[in-house]
Amino acid sequence: MASLKEVRTRIESVNSTKQITSAMKMVAASKLRKSQNAILALRPFANKFSEIMRNISQDIDISKGNVYTEKREINRVLIIPLTSNKGLCGVFNANIIRDTIALIHEEYQIQLDNNQLDILCIGSKAEETLKYKKYPVIGNENALLDDLSYNNCVPFTEKLMNLFTEKKYDRIVFVYNQFKNASTQILVHEQFLPIQIDINGNNEDSYGVEYIFQPNKEDIYNEMIPKSLKMQVYKILLDSFTSEQGARMVSMTQATDNATELLKELNLTYNKARQSAITNELVEIVSGADAQNG
Repeated sequence: MASLKEVRTRIESVNSTKQITSAMKMVAASKLRKSQNAILALRPFANKFSEIMRNISQDIDISKGNVYTEKREINRVLIIPLTSNKGLCGVFNANIIRDTIALIHEEYQIQLDNNQLDILCIGSKAEETLKYKKYPVIGNENALLDDLSYNNCVPFTEKLMNLFTEKKYDRIVFVYNQFKNASTQILVHEQFLPIQIDINGNNEDSYGVEYIFQPNKEDIYNEMIPKSLKMQVYKILLDSFTSEQGARMVSMTQATDNATELLKELNLTYNKARQSAITNELVEIVSGADAQNG
């Protein structure tokens, strides 16, 4: 059995760890509440915007007249995985990295072999791991996660749009965790460019409604596309950030609970060791007294 000093030292260490994980849980919960409210408020707007885009695109050829909908032969590909800049969030980062690698080998192995695939990381964890595994990481946009806002996302989105219009890449794909609830994130591969619009999507709200377009559908559609792309990137980043906070809160909750259980066991061990030490001292005292009396 461990000595009283060893058990007491371990109790102090576990208690210190518990205080840290508990504090991190509260911080993550606060960030989660704020970002969850933001993503839940954004989704109805984004869904309505997508519905309008589908409605406008029904009677026009979306493959012509706009560079962002241009369909090309897929030669050069850019993949953008979203992880976190910090750890202690369970399997949040590991799932993204594993899924990114699987996506590369399942769909873009030819581009990888021909040096026509690049990876732009958002989140230091993806950058560190993928560089270590010798994948073609060309840079990062980790600073976006430090101050996430729509205005900060706009320059990054415009950069991606320019890369596509200048034909440096023929396809740009995001890999990220879509927020469902604090304990559940959904891994998503989302093609950013060229734009894919499901014209057969659910459009019941506008079914049978005739709109008057001024000047015309094509001009309105072309004007809406850049706004749609900027909102899409902001939504992706907000989804990933909210998922990260949810994963971290759950992970820190589990760590705090485990520390609590371990403290119970250590306190029990400490009390048993203390009782044993007291019993041994009493036996020695009694034995010494009997020896003197004898």
